[in-house]
Amino acid sequence: MSEVKDEAPLRVLFPQYWKLDSMVRGEVSGLSDEALDWTSDQYGWSGWSIRQQTSHLASLVYRWLLVRWRDQLFSDGIPVSDEELARLNSAGHDRRLDEGDFWELEQILGAVDGAMSLAQSVLRRVSVADGRRMVVSRAASPQWELMTKAHPNGVSVDASGGGTLSLEATFRHMYFEYMTHMFNMHRIKRALGLPVIVQLPDEGYHTVPGWDVSEA
Repeated sequence: MSEVKDEAPLRVLFPQYWKLDSMVRGEVSGLSDEALDWTSDQYGWSGWSIRQQTSHLASLVYRWLLVRWRDQLFSDGIPVSDEELARLNSAGHDRRLDEGDFWELEQILGAVDGAMSLAQSVLRRVSVADGRRMVVSRAASPQWELMTKAHPNGVSVDASGGGTLSLEATFRHMYFEYMTHMFNMHRIKRALGLPVIVQLPDEGYHTVPGWDVSEA
């Protein structure tokens, strides 16, 4: 890729956000409730079902852009009510949508579609330069220390293992989360003897050396 100009919209770095929703929909559509809700405590990647992982993928975009980046991206107010945000970032469902409102697969996929629309709106209006200049803090965790190895830029790590992410790195982080959770979905489908539909690129946190890539 030729050098990207600072004044270009951030979207030039992340064309993936115009196809992630269709990738998720293609992988999970048509699955039975039994397949959507299968879990196993034998593996860390199977602790969440396909339904729950899809819910997480929707919620994470709202949580990052409307909560962590709220003050910098939406100084005039976020584009949803605080009540709606509480459903999209449910306190009662760990990093997922409120299951009382988002249980049926089409409801969850609708939230994924909305998440992509939100992401696209930010990618269109923020420049590459601003996307690299703006930063938010990230809490420390052993997993995050491993995840930082996937980022070529935009991430700083402090002595505690926490640090900062630029807006550019945030969009890369969310994209890598989509790829890794879809990889988890693939592992669940293989465990159930179901066909994998979407071919994933060799990108995501699961490609970092040291990540658990075990199979059932």
